[in-house]
Amino acid sequence: MIRTKRHLALGSVALLVLGGAHALSGRGDSHHESIRITARMFEYRPERIELRTGKPVTLELVSLDRLHGFHIPDLNLRADVPPGHSVQLVLVPEQAGTYAFLCDIFCGDGHDEMSGVIVVKD
Repeated sequence: MIRTKRHLALGSVALLVLGGAHALSGRGDSHHESIRITARMFEYRPERIELRTGKPVTLELVSLDRLHGFHIPDLNLRADVPPGHSVQLVLVPEQAGTYAFLCDIFCGDGHDEMSGVIVVKD
């Protein structure tokens, strides 16, 4: 079982710690990578993200068209991604694995295909 610490992200920075690492503080830290994820009907770009254990990363979520959800079920993490706003999630992956993410706000006939994966490697 993966243990997580999480905070909701509503137009600000949220922290997700995978596997029990220590928390980061503050907005946008210049010491770690930032990955922009765009959401639009019916896709995320990029749909595959590779991370390294122990290396912090900020996921910047942006919707290009309408309200979408960003949900990582295995980590119990969820955020709304409204158009015109950026939602940031700071991740510190401490355990290798593959974590699927998906849109959980219905956005039309292709909604079921709107997904991706985060692959964490040692």
